Amino acid sequence: MSVMPSEIILAEPRGFCAGVDRAIEIVDRALAKFGRPIYVRHEIVHNTYVVNDLKNRGAIFIEELDEVPAGATLVFSAHGVSKAIQREAERRGFQIFDATCPLVTKVHVEVAKLHKEGYEFIMIGHKGHPEVEGTMGQLDGGIHLVEDVADVARIQPAQTAKLAVVTQTTLSVDDASEIAAAVKARFPQVREPKQQDICYATQNRQDAVKVMSGQVDIVIVVGSPTSSNSNRLAELARKLGVTSYMVDNADELRSAWFEGRSRVGLTAGASAPEILVKAVIDRIRALGAVSVRKMDGIEETVKFPLPKGLKLDV
Repeated sequence: MSVMPSEIILAEPRGFCAGVDRAIEIVDRALAKFGRPIYVRHEIVHNTYVVNDLKNRGAIFIEELDEVPAGATLVFSAHGVSKAIQREAERRGFQIFDATCPLVTKVHVEVAKLHKEGYEFIMIGHKGHPEVEGTMGQLDGGIHLVEDVADVARIQPAQTAKLAVVTQTTLSVDDASEIAAAVKARFPQVREPKQQDICYATQNRQDAVKVMSGQVDIVIVVGSPTSSNSNRLAELARKLGVTSYMVDNADELRSAWFEGRSRVGLTAGASAPEILVKAVIDRIRALGAVSVRKMDGIEETVKFPLPKGLKLDV
């Protein structure tokens, strides 16, 4: 008889980060205060369950501003938007609430400040990701995107005396370090961020997977296919030699994955709610797992303030 899972080891920390909590609360409060519908540019966070839940409660997710009627309330997603979209939304007179993660805003502020000082930028990130589009859209030009080490050799900045590196906040810490090292090798005087742009939650979840991977036979990551940080967790486990699968929900689990694997590591990306993790635990328990053990890990206490104008009348 084949061995089925007997123990689930839960990564700590996992799931929602402060930026995701804040973004969802902004939409929640806007719905409570102004009533449905509330328009949201792009998925508020990259999670199918969260987006569908908010849709059911009256949020309408759009990509183009001309889908939003005059006088409507509009929320920008946690990933941030370009200056052009910000200006256009203001011009159209929408009531705007910005749910951009404050750690992404910090990158935008840095780009604006250094641009005034005459800097060009090299951005490490994934082409087409809304956060990358938002950051690159802070300027009309002078930001060169690199996705891997090979890209570093190809870029041609107009000048090299004033070059600065910025990164997408949800990258693999190790991959970003490798690309940053290649940038430094080609442009030795490049200015690096005072603190790494990769967010604390992304770093903490990756560190937890590194610790967990040595203790388990398989890693399951709860996260949606569009979630950058969730994808990085599954990739990291594979790089460490552990079979890993990413699932949007418990229905996607396959019993064959667990044959011959007694210890299951379980984590969740920063936009995946705990309700999905609980459902995955229940499903793996049904396959035979009898114990659930939480790893020791960093306790996250970061909380970001909400924008003005969302205080609920008591």
